[in-house]
Amino acid sequence: MPPPRVTPEVAGATRFAAVRAWLEAYAPRPGWRAWLFEFLLFGFKQGWACLFGALLLALLFATHLLYPAQAPLARYDFLVIAAVLIQVAMLAFRLESLEEAKVILAFHVVGTAMEVFKTSQGSWLYPEPSLLRIGGVPLFSGFMYAAVGSYIARIWRIFDFRFEPYPPHRATWLLAAAIYANFFTHHWLPDARWLLFAATVLLFWRTRVWFTVWRRPRWMPLLSGWFLVALFIWGAENIGTFSRAWMYPGQEKGWTLVSPAKLGAWYLLMIISFVLVSTIHRGARDAR
Repeated sequence: MPPPRVTPEVAGATRFAAVRAWLEAYAPRPGWRAWLFEFLLFGFKQGWACLFGALLLALLFATHLLYPAQAPLARYDFLVIAAVLIQVAMLAFRLESLEEAKVILAFHVVGTAMEVFKTSQGSWLYPEPSLLRIGGVPLFSGFMYAAVGSYIARIWRIFDFRFEPYPPHRATWLLAAAIYANFFTHHWLPDARWLLFAATVLLFWRTRVWFTVWRRPRWMPLLSGWFLVALFIWGAENIGTFSRAWMYPGQEKGWTLVSPAKLGAWYLLMIISFVLVSTIHRGARDAR
């Protein structure tokens, strides 16, 4: 049985709450109509949770195709300003809560720090000039990590996530810290990612994530859920590299598919993201 459901205190924090309440009050006939409605509602809620990231991807793609090459403002700097304006607008129009904005800020800091290091090691590069940057990293890149945090914070609230059983929080923090450290240290020391995968399975193999799309709580293994999100992010990364917003070694002469091996990196990043959100987001109390 799922743990007791607690209505999140922040449910009314955004305009989406009213739309969600209206949709959830709909009563189709039982049978295939109800199943179809729940499936469509699932897609709608997922799309809303992806709003910040979807807008950023749209900007990357649109500026790749349409941004003037001789514009006085560099494309990367335009993306920084646009990302900030999106964030301000989402708060002003109550499309996002203040708690979710805090998550975005935390991920921006964590992601930018890793970007500065990774680009210095040649893991990937940003080929275009800009003024708003730290070292070789334009500041818009931090918003891409923030989009992941925004998605997790939103989806946690929208689907009323609960977990059963949940491992000790101290153990999850140690795992997240070890994963983050390995992103840096594997350039000089043996790569510990397989040990980290094993530790992840050991901690979470029994954990179910319970979520409510409409009226009935459903569940899936948390490890499987992380993989599906990592797969989705890998797909988004292919859009980002296609737009030439950044590129990996081997993509300098033309776009190629991002290596599926990157799925492992995104899977590990999901764990860092999840642990951060479990602390910052108010819904973390449901995981205890």
